[in-house]
Amino acid sequence: MRNTDRFYEKTISSEQIYDGRIIKVKVDEVLLPNGKTGKREIVNHQGAVAVLALTDDEKLVAVRQFRKPLERTIVEIPAGKLEPGEDPLDCAKRELAEETGYQAEQFSHISSFYTSPGFADELLHLYLATGLQPGAAQPDEDEFVDVLELTMEEAKTLHETGEIRDAKTVLALFAWENRVLKQRG
Repeated sequence: MRNTDRFYEKTISSEQIYDGRIIKVKVDEVLLPNGKTGKREIVNHQGAVAVLALTDDEKLVAVRQFRKPLERTIVEIPAGKLEPGEDPLDCAKRELAEETGYQAEQFSHISSFYTSPGFADELLHLYLATGLQPGAAQPDEDEFVDVLELTMEEAKTLHETGEIRDAKTVLALFAWENRVLKQRG
């Protein structure tokens, strides 16, 4: 980020108003490009990973779980937050194994993206995992999931019906479809 950027907002003051296990929240007073001041509510997050895990027969490994902010159950790809100093690839391997039981022979980085830069700094790293070997899932003690294997058509239907609605999984579906299209030539 260049401070000479004509849209740059200089921080005048910053007050942390929440320090939780997963997020921190602060309110910054900023000097706007037009010379006025404004307030920005910012969520700081350690970062996370998500895994587009595909079986040898091209099925997506996903999890169904309840999400309290939505007050509903949705289907997602395996994902989780980075521990301080943790390498994203190591986190991807850990989260895939914990949530689904699967181990992968190959991991490749697809993309890294900010989940919601209007108010949060969370950077999510998306990986493709192939060469899967099943095992026993070991979710966190407060995590309750069903492991699913979905065809592309089943995943698309879940997206259309709103059962797949989170950004990381929707992006993973597009990456999966793009991969299939490239393989077909």
